[in-house]
Amino acid sequence: MAQTKVLIVEDEQNARAGLAELVAGWGYRTETAADGAAGLEMVQRWSPAVVVTDLMMPRMDGLQLLDRISELAEPVAVIMVTAHGAIDSAVHAMRMGAFDYIQKPIDTGRLRAILKNASEQATASSEASAPGENSSTMAGGTDQVGALLGSSPAMHTIFRTIERIAPTNVSVLITGESGTGKELAARALHLLSGRRNKPFVAVNCAAIPETLIESEIFGHERGAFTGAQERRAGCFELAEEGTLLLDEIGEMPAATQTKLLRVLEDRRVRRLGAREEIPVNVRVIAATNRDPVTAVAAGLLRSDLYYRLNVFHLQMPALREHAEDIPTIAAGMVAEMNTRHGTTVPGISTQLLGRLVRYSWPGNARELRNTIERAVIMAGSERLTMAHLPLNFDEEPVASVPAVTTSAAAAAPAAPRSGIVEVSVGTTVDAAEKQLILKTLESTGNNKTRAAEILGISSKTLQNKLKEYAGTAA
Repeated sequence: MAQTKVLIVEDEQNARAGLAELVAGWGYRTETAADGAAGLEMVQRWSPAVVVTDLMMPRMDGLQLLDRISELAEPVAVIMVTAHGAIDSAVHAMRMGAFDYIQKPIDTGRLRAILKNASEQATASSEASAPGENSSTMAGGTDQVGALLGSSPAMHTIFRTIERIAPTNVSVLITGESGTGKELAARALHLLSGRRNKPFVAVNCAAIPETLIESEIFGHERGAFTGAQERRAGCFELAEEGTLLLDEIGEMPAATQTKLLRVLEDRRVRRLGAREEIPVNVRVIAATNRDPVTAVAAGLLRSDLYYRLNVFHLQMPALREHAEDIPTIAAGMVAEMNTRHGTTVPGISTQLLGRLVRYSWPGNARELRNTIERAVIMAGSERLTMAHLPLNFDEEPVASVPAVTTSAAAAAPAAPRSGIVEVSVGTTVDAAEKQLILKTLESTGNNKTRAAEILGISSKTLQNKLKEYAGTAA
């Protein structure tokens, strides 16, 4: 900590000197600057790990300084000091990449905790950039962040966003269908942050009875209610200096949402039945499988809580939207299940992989995991094949797998259905093939890689066919 450089940028001389003296007393090396312009010059010359800057200053304000610092090659954690009640400005600063913010008058305990996290993050960033560092959990050039896998554009977008926002203290709202990996994304944010050696606490708001949820989250004192026979720390206290995931936030009762909003704004929590508040230093990540805007409109989610949590929004894609990642994800699951169950399954057959890719997976990665686990247990030491799938697997919905029928085989006339290619008797093979390829491409949203996999041909063959059709049309 003694080696961490902290720059104080404040236009009021007494406040600047006092803050520098306070921070130096905690063991940091400090320098000061009287405004944003001088602060930027000092950042470039002195290379601090952390900058504590006032928001309102002459020549260059705190937001302008933050913007200029973000353009520099070396990462710098910026802590914004705002006027009391200036939540909008603080949220805007966090969106721009600030590590955290603190309101005036400054709570010295909270500032010290923020500086500690920022210092640890600076150390982590330095170690991560050192030669020989194992970057298997980083997305740069790899197909994995934490336990999330994938090489598709959709997943690389998720990886880049996680890497960008993980080092900050910013609140994140993760949305997506059930089973898309929202908790895995939250754990990745924790893993790549300066809090990674501190607790990660996950709470499913939908799984806790309404009468107990406040006690679970905020804690309670002995005698606070019937059955409270001893003091109990809530999730905020259990996650101190770490990360708290509030899963299915839209299921939280309205009264609890009100109390949560106050904790997020004041960074203090009061146990049920307690008189005093406890300062907390926790990064909060929320997740929901609902559309948050719809939830707000329906009155299920407070709008002010939504805006407070939604500083950054991470939308997890459904598995069917990045089906090209299924072979990689499935292979990882097989390895995991081998370790868990003591099996020695060597891999997955090509035929089965094609079937897994074509399936729509309404339960997303969670359903895929359950399917792979069952298959691994059934296979033992054999390669996974179609025989290891559940008997009713073919009865479940499949993502737009085109079928070919003939009008002569139809029992009665019917309107054309989506996902069906109807071919009249007498149609040439080439014409039928063209219909099948174009319909499959349409069903995948013009995803050529997935269309080729569904059709059982190579991407190159598909490209050649499309060029041929384009030439014929011309």
